[in-house]
Amino acid sequence: MIRFNLKPLVLLLLASIVSCAKPDVNDSSNSNSEPTEEVINIPEGFDYSTSHEVTVTISDNSNAIYEVFATSDIDYFVETVTYEDEEGNTVTEDIYRDDIINKQVMTGITVDGTLVQSITLPKYCDKVYIRRKDNLQYSGEMVDVINNQINYTFQESTGRTAAIAAKNGVIDYFYCVNGYGNLFQVDPLDGSYTLLSEMPMGSWTAAIDQDNKALYSIGYAYPHPLMRYDIETDEWTIVDNLYGGGPRLEFNSNDGLLYFSTHNVIYTIDPNNGDVLQGFYIEGLHYTGGGDLVFADDGTLFLCTHGGLYRLTLDANNVYQSERISAESLPFSPTSLTFDSNGDLWLAGNDLDGNLIIMDTVTGSWQYIYGVNAGNGTNFNRPISDLTTFRIFPDTPDTTDTDGDGVVDSQDAFPTEAEKAFEIFTPSKFGTGTIAFEDLWPSYGDYDFNDVAINYKAIAVLNSNNEAVQIDFITKVKSNGAGFTNGFGIELEGVPSSLVESVTGAVYTQNYIELNANGTEANQQNAVIIFTDDQDNFLNETTISVVFTQPISTSQLGTAPFNPFLIRNMVRSNEIHLPYGNSTDLGGNIQEFNGVNRDPDGDFISDTGFPWAISVIHDFKVPKENVRIYNAYNRFNDWATSGGNSFADWYKDNPGNRNSNLLKN
Repeated sequence: MIRFNLKPLVLLLLASIVSCAKPDVNDSSNSNSEPTEEVINIPEGFDYSTSHEVTVTISDNSNAIYEVFATSDIDYFVETVTYEDEEGNTVTEDIYRDDIINKQVMTGITVDGTLVQSITLPKYCDKVYIRRKDNLQYSGEMVDVINNQINYTFQESTGRTAAIAAKNGVIDYFYCVNGYGNLFQVDPLDGSYTLLSEMPMGSWTAAIDQDNKALYSIGYAYPHPLMRYDIETDEWTIVDNLYGGGPRLEFNSNDGLLYFSTHNVIYTIDPNNGDVLQGFYIEGLHYTGGGDLVFADDGTLFLCTHGGLYRLTLDANNVYQSERISAESLPFSPTSLTFDSNGDLWLAGNDLDGNLIIMDTVTGSWQYIYGVNAGNGTNFNRPISDLTTFRIFPDTPDTTDTDGDGVVDSQDAFPTEAEKAFEIFTPSKFGTGTIAFEDLWPSYGDYDFNDVAINYKAIAVLNSNNEAVQIDFITKVKSNGAGFTNGFGIELEGVPSSLVESVTGAVYTQNYIELNANGTEANQQNAVIIFTDDQDNFLNETTISVVFTQPISTSQLGTAPFNPFLIRNMVRSNEIHLPYGNSTDLGGNIQEFNGVNRDPDGDFISDTGFPWAISVIHDFKVPKENVRIYNAYNRFNDWATSGGNSFADWYKDNPGNRNSNLLKN
């Protein structure tokens, strides 16, 4: 037996290797600004919107939880890293991830067999990923967005029902990881897969602690974090950095330790703190690169490399002796081993599209079961760098419902609050959108859209009947290039002021906003929430919460960002809206002043075709001072003149879209 700490050893090894604010002026001094020479020919009625309202209809007679994700076909850049691959080679490459599971927009449950919700989606998004969760059993499917509608009907597989019954109620699922940071679940009965999560770092390793419903994985690049995934809560935590990586990992339920292996050594690791406890050599391997290790139910330890499958036995000298089971090297590079509940040994091959194989542990014979090489139409569309088995016992599901709202705690976003259960996110659970303004309306602006830019995330909180009880706005001024003192607010056009119980988080310092007792703006028929009367109050992130007097449908609530507007220079009637936006009861679309009104019809689009406000369903990087938006964003004019049909994602960091040197943030 060898005793050493992996962390300092690897550290030693690594050590041996190599503004722009406008002048503060009054309204009249800017009213005679010279007409801009640029004219943009947009189609009649084009409103410059980057998102739209979509209705989701899901039919399912069970109590499963549904999650909907906005998707994109374009991978996004993460970072450039140098790491050791599964074969021990040093590699430097740019890391990209797909954008499928990264943008959750809603959760909900069917009521009387149906779930209907209104959500906001980017206009470029023509598909969503719908994920179903029933007692830790997942399924997922891409569904088309057609005419602003998403329709999905769940159909139970009769073959799966029969197979489950034959296995005495135990349901196996394979949890798979790869270097792209994908965590996904594969159903061994039919080869279907469901995307679960984006990992903190891509990995070659995965191991499950069945009793505690935890998955462990080691990041493939420095500092090689030991990552823990809670299967019930869908949350990742970093246990500790190991400062060393490798291709093989397994959890031993007999001693509660992780067994981590690279080359011809196995280490035991405490999963609670990442401490490396012991190290053991392996003798007799024909090839020491790649592969995986796994414990059988009887405690036998198996290991595979490209040299084949081995059975390991710990001798009296605390050295693992390897017995080769397969008679020859495998015709693929195995990356994974796992046993299912039937005792079958599954391997994953190191292919870009993934392949699953079953191997006989006596003879070493094998056959493809799923994946491109199986020839049965299955394809995971991503590599499987490691997989491990999670067993579900549906005869004893967790039915804990602390708040008694009919939604079990593991599926309830608010398990201790009976009036709350689910959420709708705009633009997504982890993303933010931006509303950017030119504040010289109705005179021409410079169209850099950095006078006031508000970052936001809107979270509609729903009860167990999928009705809205509260909406939270997480906001921050990300660009403050205005010389004016401007306020910002939204109007909930389908919600009367009387349906609002309270508004919290708003900040006022300029004394020109009059409020009702419930925090909405006075003298307004609809609920108008003024976040602040001075953009300087929101330079740090602030949360505005609006609580309703009774639950309301999401169709009545509408979708974020609702009807946002800027109040120009403390003149309450001077509201600047998105194109074709309605003024509130206190605003006026038509302004009389000394100068030329460049918005004579009051639609918030200038006579040259440009808007004074734009809503981008993305973290919008605003142009630098006096840099027009179409100079900073190469596709902007093409998008606008096409009526939004071309380059619908013009604002994203795709090749050719942006001139980064002209962007402010």
